[in-house]
Amino acid sequence: MAKTKFPSVFDIPKDIKTKGLKPIYYIFGEDTFSFDYAKDVINKAVSPQLASEFDKETYYGSKNSYAEILSAASTFPFGDGKKFLIIKNAEKPKDKEKLAEYAESPSEFTVMLLLHEGSITKPDSEPYKTLIKLEEIFESKEMKGDALVEWVKTIVKENQRNISDENAQLLIDIVGENRSLIELQLEKIFLFLDDKKEVTLESIQQLATELKQFNIFDLINAVGRKEKSKALEIAFNLYESGTDMIQIIAMLNRYFTALSKINEITAMKLSVQEASRIVGTHQYYYKDYLDARRRFSDQEITNAFRALFNADLTIKTSPLDQKTVLTMLIAEIIPD
Repeated sequence: MAKTKFPSVFDIPKDIKTKGLKPIYYIFGEDTFSFDYAKDVINKAVSPQLASEFDKETYYGSKNSYAEILSAASTFPFGDGKKFLIIKNAEKPKDKEKLAEYAESPSEFTVMLLLHEGSITKPDSEPYKTLIKLEEIFESKEMKGDALVEWVKTIVKENQRNISDENAQLLIDIVGENRSLIELQLEKIFLFLDDKKEVTLESIQQLATELKQFNIFDLINAVGRKEKSKALEIAFNLYESGTDMIQIIAMLNRYFTALSKINEITAMKLSVQEASRIVGTHQYYYKDYLDARRRFSDQEITNAFRALFNADLTIKTSPLDQKTVLTMLIAEIIPD
């Protein structure tokens, strides 16, 4: 059976603009950051139609059944307008089939936003089958790679400023992929820029200094210089501050993939800007990649890939402590 493809939560504004408000918006997925986005978009659309603040209510699937929630949805509003119900933990109630029954004949005065943390494993079951048919279900996927870079550029543009692709990627490398944290750090950058319009390398470096803690970019630099003790210190700091082990492995894998391309790129005699783009780093830091490539032989890069593969396999299949795996990984990449 083909995997069901759901519209993105970021399609909601266009959907409202072309089709008007739906009675139900069922949002599911791993990216809870986008839950707030959906709530803001729908709240903005429905608020002008709320005659009373008492017509905006929040329910919790961990505490309320759908029988209770839908009873509230069917109760007339205090004013002459609409009601807006937000249901968190929408995946929790046991009586989910009642939502399918309601969706077929919803209250004309109620807009419901349901937030489901996690995936939907059986889209052919109810209430999902009915919600899919009615086009009332949207997916909130975690952003990665180019999509995350484009999101950063969008946020910057909404604040009447500009940022290049490479600077957006550099910011992600420094801050991490948590979008709430990225937004928070962008606010600091905007204050640093004052009335300047371009998010520059200087402003991002200033942010890195103000964070006063190590980031994956620091780890890459230490590894590239073969500073084993420093790399271990930074790796432990990252791990203990909550950086996911998989993310550390992924970034190091990306780094050594870049190093493996350096000789070929150098032979092509490209400009620094072109070469750094292919490698996947900021042109300001390209010289560090060149230096690192001179330190790491082809065999050492191959060994690094093997160590990264083994570390990834170990944390997925072994009960071994992840800090121990991290120690072993750095030791294999930078042996004595």
